[in-house]
Amino acid sequence: MRKTKAKKIAPAPDAKYNDALVTRFVNNLMWQGKKNTSYNIFYDAMDRIAKQTGENGYDVWKKALSNITPSVEVRSRRIGGATFQIPSEVRPDRKISLSMKWLIRYSRDRNGRSMSEKLAGEIVAAAKGEGAAFKKKEDTHRMAEANKAFAHFRV
Repeated sequence: MRKTKAKKIAPAPDAKYNDALVTRFVNNLMWQGKKNTSYNIFYDAMDRIAKQTGENGYDVWKKALSNITPSVEVRSRRIGGATFQIPSEVRPDRKISLSMKWLIRYSRDRNGRSMSEKLAGEIVAAAKGEGAAFKKKEDTHRMAEANKAFAHFRV
């Protein structure tokens, strides 16, 4: 086992909003190393959101991310031959990762012409407390609530 833990390297902040969270989101959005394309999709989605809602697209995106960030999740654990779904708190870093991944995943599944259009639609829906990504968070919380009886198995 290694002695020291590997250091996490924080992503550089993006050019437009000067936010490392945007860079992290774009890195998750990226396919086949096409980071510039991902930035274009993201910034186009922000412009679409601004036109659609009349608010700042960046603020709507931040609100959407906070709306779909889970606080608890279930983890499988084998105990005495049976597998239990044990609810546990989500680490802060993982919370952000999950919310970004869900937002991108359900954006890709939406109907729309371009990825920026689909992403904008999912972000607006999540900011309102609707959409598939928000439903995923609700389902995760519901599952944790249903398995609350097994919380004493937590490690």
